[in-house]
Amino acid sequence: MSETIKIRAKVDGEYVVVKALIRHPMETGLRKDSKGKPIPAHYIEDLTATAKGKVVFSAQWGTGVATNPYISFKFKGGSGDTFTFAWKDNKGASDSIDVTVK
Repeated sequence: MSETIKIRAKVDGEYVVVKALIRHPMETGLRKDSKGKPIPAHYIEDLTATAKGKVVFSAQWGTGVATNPYISFKFKGGSGDTFTFAWKDNKGASDSIDVTVK
């Protein structure tokens, strides 16, 4: 079970609709703390979803994405299929989750 990803995947016709919420600070590096010191950049760089050995979704992000980003996408699939959703950030942290479509 992932500590940072909440995800749902449901069948809609011939597609699997995925909705995910990622808990992440997504700091730009431009803000300052209460003492006026810059808060270092900390953001998700890569997102990937793979199913049956193929990438069904990928994204490369930068500092322009809000805190705790929400994402939705769809791919061809059906009930009972499994896929993996993963992210990696600019500081080397990462998380992933294996999902069974319902």
